[in-house]
Amino acid sequence: MKKNKNQAEVITGRVPELQAELASKVAHLIGSAEKMATAIPRVTLARRTAATATCPVTYEPSVIVIAQGRKQVQVGSDFLTYDPSRYLLTAVDLPTVTRVVEASNEAPCLAIALKLDLSIVREFLSREEFHTLEASPDGPAMTTGCVTEQFLGAWFRLLDLLVTPEDIPFLSGFIEREIIYRVLRGKEGARLRAIATLGDQSHRTAKAIAWIKANYARPLRVEELAEVAGMAVSTLHHHFRSLTAMGPLQYQKQIRLQAARARMLADDVDAATVAFEVGYESASQFNREYSRLFGQPPIRDMRMLRSPSSPALELAGSA
Repeated sequence: MKKNKNQAEVITGRVPELQAELASKVAHLIGSAEKMATAIPRVTLARRTAATATCPVTYEPSVIVIAQGRKQVQVGSDFLTYDPSRYLLTAVDLPTVTRVVEASNEAPCLAIALKLDLSIVREFLSREEFHTLEASPDGPAMTTGCVTEQFLGAWFRLLDLLVTPEDIPFLSGFIEREIIYRVLRGKEGARLRAIATLGDQSHRTAKAIAWIKANYARPLRVEELAEVAGMAVSTLHHHFRSLTAMGPLQYQKQIRLQAARARMLADDVDAATVAFEVGYESASQFNREYSRLFGQPPIRDMRMLRSPSSPALELAGSA
């Protein structure tokens, strides 16, 4: 028994070492960039050199590991902190408010994000050999989980492929599957398992969420949305709030406003034009709701974001 206990302590003791090595690897790969899409499909790196103010942003379905630093994300009234000891799992496109809590020039906040391929999730769940501890997925479609040596090791091997890019088409998929497998086997994967299970209420609600995301500029009738989900209106409202901490109309509004902000910043389009593009019938209503979400009207917000001293904006699915 004593020998087993010592072995467990050695394994646990390796996690900080792996975290430090992972931070060094990410820092080397990303250099001075703020964000970098890698040659590995669905994998991005991010770097912040200072704490940031809160920023409304939509997270895509993803797993995010913080190699160094600390971030915080708000879903409804709940605050989740993720850092080198805890990864972030997001199971649907989810509007949130996020900020970098801990970062500096000497010790930047370094993150790795893997966008989820739900077909891999469904493949695992369809296998008879796949057994999980049942857990009631009552919380929102975002949670944090404790990192382990095995979990960190998979990320390590994934990033190592960037040194030998010829191996990426052959090996990255296997390592990606390992990461998703380890997430699904834990209690933190309960909501993701439910969303990927045909017929589950979470799965039906996720269909409604995906419909709004794809059609945010269209008028939204909750009765039609309930038909998309195959649920009663009251049932949809209940499960929608459970997953996203907001109702369908509020979800649509946030998606619209964040899309408008990204469009104005990328293409230098005026606010009135963008307002109608994202589905508003009134430019004045757009300006009011934009100011309420982002803290200032569109013109002033764009001026600040284009300032040379402004930090890079986190627009979607950010690590």
